[in-house]
Amino acid sequence: MKNKILNILKNTDGYISGEKISEQLHISRAAVWKHIKKFKQDGYRIESVTNKGYRFVASPDVITETAIQGGLDTCFIGRNIFMYDETDTTNERAKANSDAPDGSVFIAEVQTHGKGSRGRGWTSPKGSGIWHSILLKPDIPPMEVSRITLVAGLAVCKAIGLNSAIKWPNDIVINGKKICGILTEMSSEINMINYVVCGIGINVNMESFEDELADKATSMYIESGHKYARSEIISKLLNEFEYYYRKFLDSGLRAILDEYKKHCVTLGRCVNVIFKNKTITGTAVDIDENGSLMVEAADGIISVTSGEVSVRGIYGYV
Repeated sequence: MKNKILNILKNTDGYISGEKISEQLHISRAAVWKHIKKFKQDGYRIESVTNKGYRFVASPDVITETAIQGGLDTCFIGRNIFMYDETDTTNERAKANSDAPDGSVFIAEVQTHGKGSRGRGWTSPKGSGIWHSILLKPDIPPMEVSRITLVAGLAVCKAIGLNSAIKWPNDIVINGKKICGILTEMSSEINMINYVVCGIGINVNMESFEDELADKATSMYIESGHKYARSEIISKLLNEFEYYYRKFLDSGLRAILDEYKKHCVTLGRCVNVIFKNKTITGTAVDIDENGSLMVEAADGIISVTSGEVSVRGIYGYV
């Protein structure tokens, strides 16, 4: 009901009375007023004028379940949301609540122990980014779980735009700087997945970064010059994620691979790969249907399924 009231307010040019809202939704005016009061508490700017009614002014800068679900067009992704003002990491919250429904999303304003790939730290300041994890329960072999990282990468690019690109396998970059990291973890047995957690962190409204990150990190605000409603970005991302995730589940990675390659900045570039305890230099030439990076090196083409990959022109590698 709250999403219906919010949509009416957003789609009304000017004021609309509580009476008209109650008539449209077949609820009492008192119920309308309670929802309006809650919206204001959540940070929405809604004007209330006697004999005129209510007028929607602006969405809050805080992330709210109401705003996210109001923009969702999904069947199951994001239909259950767990919100935290502060937590260690959203991946840990998802793992601790792994009995939650498939597609549940865990969101925090602040992560105190944010982490990226290979155990590196991930800065997660309050009020400026999106730190969230999606709990998934796919019926696929455990060996295919890493491909979900590629699904997430494509979904992020489609959601944020700004000529963003994928640095295989789990970073999103703009103009050679990182704007998003993806960390996929799973709990499984020999031939069965218990659950998968796909954590996604996006730099949204940061205005600057500390010196050691300034030449490696960027944000949507820095790249575009304007601020974003983070709840709307989350909604767009969850919509895109479900779209590509369902295609992946139905037909495998090949169903989205051509589109992924178009967004992959790694392809065609010189790369350094720390692979099986040695460093290999070559050119990234393809991504196969398993999601592996194909690198043409001096000894021929090698298939890289994991490892440290540096790409010329990104993060200062020249």
